[in-house]
Amino acid sequence: MTDNIPLQPVRHKKRHDNKRRDGCCPWSRCCGGGDFRPRTVWLGHPEKREQRYPRNVINNQKYNFFTFLPGVLYNQFKYFFNLYFLLLACSQFVNELRLGALYTYWVPLNQRVPADMIFLRTSERNGSCFLRTDQLDGETDWKLRLPVACTQRLPTAADLLQIRSYIYAEEPNIDIHNFIGTFTREDGDPPVNESLSIENTLWASTVIASGTVVGVVIYTGKELRSVMNTSNPRHKIGLFDLEVNCLTKILFGALVVVSLVMVALQHFAGRWYLQIFRFLLLFSNIVPISLRVNLDMGKMVFSWMIKKDSKIPGTVVRASTIPEQLGRISYLLTDKTGTLTQNEMVFRRLHLGTVAYGMDSMDEVQSHVFSAYTQLPQDLQASRAQVATKVRKTISSRVHEAVKAIALVHNVTPVYESNGVTDQAEAEQHYEDTCRVYQASSPDEVSLVQWTESVGLTLVGRDQSSMQLRTPSGQILNFTILQIFPFTYESKRMGIIVRDESTGEITFYMKGADVMMAGIVQYNDWLEEECGNMAREGLRVLVVAKKSLTEEQYQDFEARYVQAKLSVHDRSLKVATVIESLEMEMELLCLTGVEDQLQADVRPTLEILRNAGIKVWMLTGDKLETATCTAKNAHLVTRNQDVHLFRPVTTRSEAHLELNAFRRKHDCALVISGDSLEVCLKYYEYEFMELACQCPAVVCCRCAPTQKAQIVRLLQERTGKLTCAVGDGGNDVSMIQEADCGVGVEGKEGKQASLAADFSITQFKHLGRLLMVHGRNSYKRSAALSQFVIHRSLCISTMQAVFSSVFYFASVPLYQGFLIIGYSTIYTMFPVFSLVLDKDVKSEVAMLYPELYKDLLKGRPLSFKTFLIWVLISIYQGSIIMYGALLLFESEFVHIVAISFTSLILTELLMVALTVQTWHWLMIVAELLSLACYIASLVFLHEFIDVYFITTLSFVWKVTAITLISCLPLYILKYLRRRFSPPSYSKLTS
Repeated sequence: MTDNIPLQPVRHKKRHDNKRRDGCCPWSRCCGGGDFRPRTVWLGHPEKREQRYPRNVINNQKYNFFTFLPGVLYNQFKYFFNLYFLLLACSQFVNELRLGALYTYWVPLNQRVPADMIFLRTSERNGSCFLRTDQLDGETDWKLRLPVACTQRLPTAADLLQIRSYIYAEEPNIDIHNFIGTFTREDGDPPVNESLSIENTLWASTVIASGTVVGVVIYTGKELRSVMNTSNPRHKIGLFDLEVNCLTKILFGALVVVSLVMVALQHFAGRWYLQIFRFLLLFSNIVPISLRVNLDMGKMVFSWMIKKDSKIPGTVVRASTIPEQLGRISYLLTDKTGTLTQNEMVFRRLHLGTVAYGMDSMDEVQSHVFSAYTQLPQDLQASRAQVATKVRKTISSRVHEAVKAIALVHNVTPVYESNGVTDQAEAEQHYEDTCRVYQASSPDEVSLVQWTESVGLTLVGRDQSSMQLRTPSGQILNFTILQIFPFTYESKRMGIIVRDESTGEITFYMKGADVMMAGIVQYNDWLEEECGNMAREGLRVLVVAKKSLTEEQYQDFEARYVQAKLSVHDRSLKVATVIESLEMEMELLCLTGVEDQLQADVRPTLEILRNAGIKVWMLTGDKLETATCTAKNAHLVTRNQDVHLFRPVTTRSEAHLELNAFRRKHDCALVISGDSLEVCLKYYEYEFMELACQCPAVVCCRCAPTQKAQIVRLLQERTGKLTCAVGDGGNDVSMIQEADCGVGVEGKEGKQASLAADFSITQFKHLGRLLMVHGRNSYKRSAALSQFVIHRSLCISTMQAVFSSVFYFASVPLYQGFLIIGYSTIYTMFPVFSLVLDKDVKSEVAMLYPELYKDLLKGRPLSFKTFLIWVLISIYQGSIIMYGALLLFESEFVHIVAISFTSLILTELLMVALTVQTWHWLMIVAELLSLACYIASLVFLHEFIDVYFITTLSFVWKVTAITLISCLPLYILKYLRRRFSPPSYSKLTS
């Protein structure tokens, strides 16, 4: 689409496409260097459609025809290990460098909205539609969207092309929660001007949940909100692989040094440069070619174990190259809605100041509501004569007013569906309870409306301009909606002005967070205390208030409000100023407490992670109060920890002052908004990250998807520690792909996060076992396997070095042909690889004592220290075996080969047994099978080994003596170490 901006119909589908829409470019490029400007989109003016827009095409391919081969080759050979063996294999095509046959080197080891649009018309009778934004902002709540009033009133959709009008839209940006624009119709009398806000938009990647809509496209391609909030995926390389790559370079350096020393000891005689290459090939086993193969096969086994674990059913490993990363996580970054919580709200408390009603006393509330609508006038007169009755009436009146306010101040719409007995039209006409469902942009509001229904006051109908409530007696109360002030992050409250059709009274109802409502309501002495009490119980608290207006007051307000909404510059400020003129001395009605149900076992899982030394950060697009409440309820913030609410900052000086205030706090959790975070990172990135990383927990609310990814990236850069991101929505994809380990939770928000993640789980509680058991085992097993493979190669390389030194530094191989191939394959492969089944503690113990996981965060299982120990062991054993064979052989060279090679095989098998901590039956089978294979193959190795000699007693005692000398000291050292310096897990296994 280049020349025009067409009208785009979008029809509702029951099922929606979960396919991820990746950005065509990273956020920094879209937002940093883009030439984005406001635009005017014309309807009915073909001659004015001159401005050209980006094509509405999003490319999510990782490779194209030309970059596929170079890209794949680069990803493989950026590892020094793979590049080394490629060059080694190529060298064998040179006859003077060939040391063996070529085969020893070359054997193959609902329909989505297609663009950002302005909502013009809908087929829904109530003149509005609901939008599912789960793949954009991660929230499962349906968002209410309103069409432009002028175009909604047109007889047909075809009339949209006949009017002369235009839309002014602000420049493209990443803010998915706000929009500023205007709609102007020129052919009206007088011309019509309407303000446009977020309620009039349909962002790309959202799904129409009801009816059919028609809109006009304003942003396309790279200018889409969803694209600007998406980052490109990166190819993840595990830290363990980088460490092995580093050790490989060290081994290669040792290979070069040994080769140069051998040639130097020959005094660089003759064609010494050719001798260097021959020695490089002769000692090429120093860099084990089987290392990469064993590690990759081990990763496959670890992935298979995760998938087959019956205690975490449904877990899928989508990136089998990084399972050991799960064993070294220092920071866990998690989404809130749908990940920690079920996103199911339950009403728990109604507080009137002097009296509170919990779940066990809701029948009293129901009784008060019933009496308010059923008491006869003569009864009321009689009741005034009695004091007790008067007190009772006062309470009843207050309860009634509170319930009525809660039933009116919301954005909930009742929708009627056919239930098989009653069709939709009939159900809507008669307000059938069994056919009614509530749709809203927040589950909080649905829970409040459902509660008012349970106590007798039912929301039965609503459209853009009216609302109907049904009393316990069946009477229908009609209200005209004059104005709605939706919830915003800045205001932290929402309000509605309604007119009671039966009395003509105009009332302004408002509900919001206590921090904002405290300065709006009339003075009282209980609001702050009770809000604190309810918040400590993990409830999400809302303050409800009202104010009566005269007709003159309302008309004056409406004129000022409409004028403010038409402003293009500073609209939010002007609108807020007008609304605030009403928000004074409001009557406090009640407090409501709603609980967001947590996922199963979230609290114990977070406790396990905390004890394992993992710091948990919660990154959510939800409101600050909601996020803080959930963090306390989930015990992400413990009861004895203080919470520092980072005040909203917009300038450098404000950020500086707030950071100084935060610096004075100790051992407190941090709660900060996305806007304030952006300011801090802009001016004080290093200082903020330094302070945040010291916190036991951090909660970032109102985070955009790109902000989540940015936080992950900053943690990686500033701390150098491994991060794990957990989420379940499309807005979590950037964070998941940026983290060292991305975990997707399959939930109500679809499978987009799950499909983009490295690991997919069905419940948050499975994360504990995934890290504590599988992550820990994968890392320890990979470390043991890699070091043992290196030991196996260094042993035979040491023997080769001793052999060449004794025989005048000749570049002649000690073992040739099948011996050198069989050593790394059928003779030792199975026992060595069986180390992937080893474990130091049972899985139950690992879950019970997560402190064991903390030991791995320092990287001790694979370090330069452990590497050096294994190098020394390899040099010792290789030297003992070779010198022993040279000392004890009798007359023929083949006897040296027989004695040394057999001792080498037995030593490797015994070393595997020495390394194993918990025996598995497959380990025993592997040991016996390898030994049997070697004994059986001796019959066919007469070219290299004297078959008659190996049957003699002399051969047996010599091999036994050499093997004992090479292995027995290590067994003694292991015993002494376990006796006097036992590892942390030994007490748990004893």
